[in-house]
Amino acid sequence: MIGNLKPLEIVLIIAVILLLFGAKKLPDMARSLGKSARILKSEAKAMKKDDAEAAAPTTETVADTTSPATTARTIQAAPGDVTSSRPVSEAKPTTQS
Repeated sequence: MIGNLKPLEIVLIIAVILLLFGAKKLPDMARSLGKSARILKSEAKAMKKDDAEAAAPTTETVADTTSPATTARTIQAAPGDVTSSRPVSEAKPTTQS
């Protein structure tokens, strides 16, 4: 259907688009469309790369067998307040008398 457009019809479609959106907004729309296409392309490449890495495990992933529960966790302080960050200890049941 799109291949059957005559030159006059294409010019008419372009004129309608110019009237709807205006000449000032079309370059911005084209720029944002180009950015979106670049982002989509880079994300697709990243997903393919992640799939390839998951399919072939490396020695780093095999050697890292420590569980997150055994490593020390730290509560982050508010920005600018370095005195209140402290390590998180496991909750121990306490008995009250």
